[in-house]
Amino acid sequence: MAERSTDDVLLNVTPAGAAIVTLNRPDKHNAFNADIIARLSDIFETLRANEQVRIVFLRGAGKSFSAGADLEWMKAAADWTHEDNVQDAMGLAHMLKRLHELPQTTVALVQGAAMGGGAGLMAACDIAVAVKDAKIRFSEVRLGLTPATISPFVVRAIGPRWARALFATGEGFDGAYAEKIGLAQYTVESADELDDMMEHLAQLAFHTAPGAVRAAKALVDDVFGKEIDEHLLHRCAKNIADRRASEEGREGLAAFLEKRKPYWAE
Repeated sequence: MAERSTDDVLLNVTPAGAAIVTLNRPDKHNAFNADIIARLSDIFETLRANEQVRIVFLRGAGKSFSAGADLEWMKAAADWTHEDNVQDAMGLAHMLKRLHELPQTTVALVQGAAMGGGAGLMAACDIAVAVKDAKIRFSEVRLGLTPATISPFVVRAIGPRWARALFATGEGFDGAYAEKIGLAQYTVESADELDDMMEHLAQLAFHTAPGAVRAAKALVDDVFGKEIDEHLLHRCAKNIADRRASEEGREGLAAFLEKRKPYWAE
């Protein structure tokens, strides 16, 4: 296993092609600041270009996934200019976008607290697995703020009605509730079971064609919210035609007919 330490953020990549990004401030419940956001952004950009990585896991060390923004960071921001605050918020926005646009399958593994921006990290991933008693909250309105930077990802994940309710009330909820509203796809009883879900999801990823995964993720963005008209039908038909003609498409069909594993699953 290769390991790279960036102090408060750790990156491990297994020989099989699973990347584990760990927020490593357990004494601060993995709250983040501008430096950690920049490190995460750099890591996601590195992973985007790594064709050997098939799945990316995001998790927090210790008792919590992420308590959101660091208190000292928020305190300092109170004295910044408006433009300074805009630029600072753009750093978080770009980091979340890089996570959301990774070509690999991305998974948030959530235990303990996932507050504010921590819940935004959940929403920016393809999949979230939460411990049933996790404590999740879009807490910004309790501080006189709004969850603006994370909102594009959260609204996509849970829809506008749930987002309005939870953004406006700042009500806390647990992992089981997160599964109910679509913020989490899976729940487990304890943090120990997160490792079992890692293994399960990694095995699923290792049986998928990397190019097809990238194209399938893009397909969701292409069709979401669009009118089902001739233009959209043609785009979808072209999409599957392109995949059938691709190297992966030809290999996948040949492997199926020949009753063998395709090269990406060997």
